[in-house]
Amino acid sequence: MNIYDSANSLEQDLRKTTEVADLKIAFEAVKANDLAFKLFDKVQNKQFELQQKQMQGQEITDDDIESMRQLTDQLQNYDEIKNLMDKEQKMNSMMEELNKIISKPIAEIYQDNK
Repeated sequence: MNIYDSANSLEQDLRKTTEVADLKIAFEAVKANDLAFKLFDKVQNKQFELQQKQMQGQEITDDDIESMRQLTDQLQNYDEIKNLMDKEQKMNSMMEELNKIISKPIAEIYQDNK
């Protein structure tokens, strides 16, 4: 048995889930609202900028945090983005459950040695 075949099969199965379909529809709705999508893009760019600063050992300032807070507060003004965030949360929950299942053999190794 090839573990990568199983992973590829899982990937194909994921594509067929309600969670993925709902996420895709929600993201399309955000893209259809120009203002919502521009704000969504700004937030993603700001997150990336802050992650880069952190990885380079630079300090995240209070201004950085306040700027990000203001952007994320604005997200709540768009039902499309709130819906997308809800669908992302459901997708994340499913991925966490799958990760627990996939990692079970490794977790058991460490649990057996207690």
